[in-house]
Amino acid sequence: MTATKHLIAMIRSHASGDGQRFLAIAENIADEAGRAGRAKMAGEIRGAIAKVRENNNRERDVSPVPIVSPRGELAGLVRATYPDTKLSDLVLGSDLGRRVSGVVREHKDQHLLEAKGLSPRRKFLFSGPPGTGKGLTAAAFAGELNLPLFTILLDGVITKFMGETAAKMRLIFDAMKSTRGVYFFDEVDALASRRDADNDIGEARRMLNSFLQFLEDDRSDSVVVAATNHRTLLDPAIFRRFHAAFSYSRPSTEEARKVLSRSLCQFDLRNVGWATLEADVSGLSQADLVAVADDAARDAVLDHDAVISTEILVRALRDRKALHNE
Repeated sequence: MTATKHLIAMIRSHASGDGQRFLAIAENIADEAGRAGRAKMAGEIRGAIAKVRENNNRERDVSPVPIVSPRGELAGLVRATYPDTKLSDLVLGSDLGRRVSGVVREHKDQHLLEAKGLSPRRKFLFSGPPGTGKGLTAAAFAGELNLPLFTILLDGVITKFMGETAAKMRLIFDAMKSTRGVYFFDEVDALASRRDADNDIGEARRMLNSFLQFLEDDRSDSVVVAATNHRTLLDPAIFRRFHAAFSYSRPSTEEARKVLSRSLCQFDLRNVGWATLEADVSGLSQADLVAVADDAARDAVLDHDAVISTEILVRALRDRKALHNE
């Protein structure tokens, strides 16, 4: 994008009040400056962006999320949190990022859809390796829509007693109707695994059938997110119960750089040799990279006068990989 187009796009995003678009264009400018060798300019732009995001974080609670505390038996089935995570906190591939942003817009502009007899999608299946952003996206849905995030505690839901799991799931789906929120079923394969006829277990089959039926019948205003690390384990019948399925993967080299840069935004990274890190970031998840950034930051502060170097990052990355290989 040329400088003129950048400027026009920034003016338009500012005029429309789209702060996230404005910052995304600024990040694009910083990236282009970095590739052109203007490291100082790129660093200053990124520093300004980080400061704006920090200020935005402080101002997010203008309209606070109503505090809801699950009570009675429901308290052992869901955990309520109130994330301030935003779309700008996510590092996703361009296509996945577009689709995730589209979901948020559907709910924010629900009145436009309803005027044409449409409604926003509410039920989503996320699949992909651990640590690739599935849970963070659910938190971003809650943060962007100013809703509580209810994480389903499967160890409290699943029991060995006939019919008890279904009764507990009914409590959760009833709560969706009475309390609007983002309801997050992590590791949903525990509820909806494929059941082969030869190895069918009665209670497991009843649990799957109940979950499928509750999903099918749900007409609440809540957002339902189910996530799995093992898509192939899911029963085929579950897929048509969701409005959309999103596939997550480990970050590309450029995405890994963004994760590290954001996690280390308080440090001067102009002297980091990013090309040197390409082999070492390969295969690591976003969660791994955030942990790497934390390790490198501690190392820099305690032993290197708070200076992040390529060597410190390489060491932290290799230590993280060694953790997976042990």
